Amino acid sequence: MTAQQIRELGPAFARYLGGSRRFFAQARTAGHFADYCRGLLSELPRTSVEPIALAAATTVRTLQEFLKTFARDHHGARNELPRRIADALPAFADGGPGAVGVIDETSARTKGDKTPGVQRQYLGCVGKVDNGIVTVHRAVARGRLTALPDGTLYLPKSWDADAARRLEAGIPDNVRHRAKWRIALTPLARAEGNGVEFDWLTFDEGYGCVPRFLARLDRAGQRYAGEVPNSFRCRTRPRAKPSRADDRIAHSPQARGQPWRAFRLARQTGGDRVWRARAIPVYVGKDGRAGHRLVAAENVATGEVKHFLTNAPDSVGLGAVLRVGFTRWNVGHVLRVAKSEVGLTHYEGRNYAGLARHLVLCAVALGFVALHTERLRGEKPGADAGAGVPGAERAGRGAAGASAGDGPVAARGGGHPVPPVAEQGRP
Repeated sequence: MTAQQIRELGPAFARYLGGSRRFFAQARTAGHFADYCRGLLSELPRTSVEPIALAAATTVRTLQEFLKTFARDHHGARNELPRRIADALPAFADGGPGAVGVIDETSARTKGDKTPGVQRQYLGCVGKVDNGIVTVHRAVARGRLTALPDGTLYLPKSWDADAARRLEAGIPDNVRHRAKWRIALTPLARAEGNGVEFDWLTFDEGYGCVPRFLARLDRAGQRYAGEVPNSFRCRTRPRAKPSRADDRIAHSPQARGQPWRAFRLARQTGGDRVWRARAIPVYVGKDGRAGHRLVAAENVATGEVKHFLTNAPDSVGLGAVLRVGFTRWNVGHVLRVAKSEVGLTHYEGRNYAGLARHLVLCAVALGFVALHTERLRGEKPGADAGAGVPGAERAGRGAAGASAGDGPVAARGGGHPVPPVAEQGRP
């Protein structure tokens, strides 16, 4: 980025935030909204309420109350971002698949037992069961644009059943435990209600292993190419005995008649990967639904094998299906950026509304980054000191260049593997 481009980001961010002004009842509330979003994109070592408030010359209590109780149209602000991104999508070259919706989740280790949703559960950030929270997200990708407009806290059963704990955390009566695949369907319906349509949907095997999730997408006419586990059971004939995906793709007569084809798949980080793949028609679910293909893909360099299921017609090439399925690579990168640079997992409060609104404001800040990154792509100059947004700050900025430190909710990068027991499949 050039020095001029950096200077222009401050006013551009102010204009971007101004688009949400109508969702706030009072000017001071809109000011807190702007302060908080600026803080999320600042170079503060940790972007939780206290350091953001101090950097903005605002009392900590005031910013805490802004998150918890100040009058504002929380739902309107949340729904505005997907519409903005949808309006911008046509300007981005898609490379073939079009707009791809991505269902993914992330997690954060958390100390104590007061953060809403915290319990010992599988955390992808550490690859094991630990104390922490999990959030389910819907991302959208088109070409080099990847945005994260929606996120919802996963509320475990232990919280749902504890009335005193719910009351202390301010969890509304209508917020209940739901399986993660059900949570994933909610933002999809909300996106459709806001006029946002996906050409494709993709997800990891934690969602692909749930027959009811797949059946819902089939009934809705949503085209998808999602990962399924090796143990995913399907049929090659309507009434045949179902068998595992890895066995079916390796030994069925249909598979033996399909040659392996090599595809070079681009990644925004980490370089290209070459995968060889083949596909066979299958029937899925208890009702033996037709119109599906099971795809096996093997990494030529490492031997890693993944399986995907798609309901796209045969006229859609195997290469397009693979590009959609591997879109999660880029979303995983955005989630790591959200945690390390925007403070997605830095919330330190004990109030459900505060946490939910923090997720919304992180999505708003990331939306600005997503919409401006393509325009400003290029090599950073050697003297680049950080990623803060200049020109729109209040006084009292924090130290530059520090990494996100440990705290009640520690930011951690890395992959997000699927837990050994897929809770998403439970009702």
